[in-house]
Amino acid sequence: MDGNTVKAILFDLDNTLIETSRAGGQAIQKTSDLLKTTLALDDNTIISICNKFKQKLLHESFDPAAGRSIDEVRVGHWEESIKETVGSCSTPSLAAQCYYMWKNSRLEVLSLSPEIRDLLKQLRGRYKLLLLTNGETQTQREKVEAVGCEEFFDAIVVGGEHAEQKPFPSIFRLCFNMLGVEAQDCVMVGDSLDTDIQGGFNAEVRATVWINSAERAVPDGSVKPDYTIPTVLQLSDVLAKLK
Repeated sequence: MDGNTVKAILFDLDNTLIETSRAGGQAIQKTSDLLKTTLALDDNTIISICNKFKQKLLHESFDPAAGRSIDEVRVGHWEESIKETVGSCSTPSLAAQCYYMWKNSRLEVLSLSPEIRDLLKQLRGRYKLLLLTNGETQTQREKVEAVGCEEFFDAIVVGGEHAEQKPFPSIFRLCFNMLGVEAQDCVMVGDSLDTDIQGGFNAEVRATVWINSAERAVPDGSVKPDYTIPTVLQLSDVLAKLK
């Protein structure tokens, strides 16, 4: 590492600044309760429906040019999950009820904690800050609005609005240009080795910081982060080492 002063920090959003996985778990529980009440099914069948939905979400490939909105696609995930598990979807509206229960419950739970707000306020005084999140445009913009984090960033870049997302260097170059900085002026902070850390490495940023809340080992063959911390609240300790 050279002696360049860090001028900018690029932050991931999900499971870095906000606890999306936890919020998703609570949303699934509420949707499970809805299904149980509506269909009078046993717990194992309800769990199977919800697990199918989570798998469809995980492997989702959304093409805005196909003519369906992300909401319509995800209503379809619930409809397919119910049909695959019990053979039919009892009412046409049930899949939509499940989707909007899951979506709205998740957004209600998501928040930027007071501690993270304070951290971002402190950093904003010393660095340029940019939020760089992968994902479909509507979904990610709704999260940004729900947690009210716009005020902390000089720019917000949603991968779904561009030709390539993290870990491709092109979206990082876009970020550097927006901030008027070079790659070596920047630190990338995120929870994903495959997108955030690999992306930072590909873009040749000054340093990568992996948020490893589960304290997992770096898998064999994976990119190695420059720094690893269990929570973004410890980022100041890393930045102190980079001065």
